[in-house]
Amino acid sequence: MTTRTSLDHPTTTTRRAGARTLLLGLAVALLSASMFGTAGAVGKSLLLQGWTPGAAVAARVALGALVLAAPAAVAMRGRWHLLRRPITWIHTGLFGLVAVAGCQLFYFLAVERLSVGVALMLEYLGPILVVGWLWARHGQRPRPLTIGGVVLAIAGLLLVLDVLGDVQLSAVGVMWGLLAAVGLAVFFVVGADDASGLPPTAFAAMGMTIGAVALALAGVLGVVPMGISTQDVLLAGLDAPWWVPVLWLGLVAAAGAYLTGIVAARMLGAKVSSFVGLAEVMFAVLFAWLLLAEMPAPVQLVGGVLIVAGVAAIKADERESGLPVGTYEVEPLPDVADDTTPIR
Repeated sequence: MTTRTSLDHPTTTTRRAGARTLLLGLAVALLSASMFGTAGAVGKSLLLQGWTPGAAVAARVALGALVLAAPAAVAMRGRWHLLRRPITWIHTGLFGLVAVAGCQLFYFLAVERLSVGVALMLEYLGPILVVGWLWARHGQRPRPLTIGGVVLAIAGLLLVLDVLGDVQLSAVGVMWGLLAAVGLAVFFVVGADDASGLPPTAFAAMGMTIGAVALALAGVLGVVPMGISTQDVLLAGLDAPWWVPVLWLGLVAAAGAYLTGIVAARMLGAKVSSFVGLAEVMFAVLFAWLLLAEMPAPVQLVGGVLIVAGVAAIKADERESGLPVGTYEVEPLPDVADDTTPIR
């Protein structure tokens, strides 16, 4: 009688390896989402001590670009000729100016006046704007599931704004949050177009570099106020030196989040990693509560759940129809076989 081992069953071995890859990929994807989710709370700790949103965003973007420079250079081996193409600079320029610098600046301006959770909930309306853009620009009429997702997201927005309740929100803060949604929508549209041919790490590094340079120039010209403070910040009830949140924003909430996102996407594929990326909203609310003792009202939390559910419905419909709505930030990334789709 012959004893059968796993060597006799390559399919079983493959399945086990696939299951391990899936579990590890999910863990890495959640780690990436949690890293992105810390940005609002950590950044707000600086704003509360006198930092301007422009300075906080510039520090995050510049440090992130610096850390990604080496991996980007490695990824560009044999592809440097792509930098001679005008489309490369058009796409990275839009990505850096609007999807990176603009989106993050507007988000931090919103965080300055709203709770972290509410600001991110408003930003996550970006996919709804993409649906409208694709319909108006390309004639891609939304399907029933997408329409249902839009309705859910709009209902969630009304709850987040608490239009019939007693929660008072800053109108200016809401405006900044909606502008952040526009920046996120631009990210989705530009991210879905891989005409530049750049690998994702290089695309992200170039975009962040362009965004950092633009913010620095805007600060020098006085267009974007730049102010910093060396006072200690308060995180989780403890005093911390100002450079701790600055390094965290650049190393963890920018570079680390992007790199782990790339690893997760290559293990899971774009579809699964996109949905896991929605956990950023949950992590943002959690870290705001842990680090700043800040929590949205219950009705706003319900609204946030509806917004995330609406975005998930749109993403599900996108995958079923085969029509790319965009890639996710928080962050949806390329499949193993496709190393050209950029990330947020």
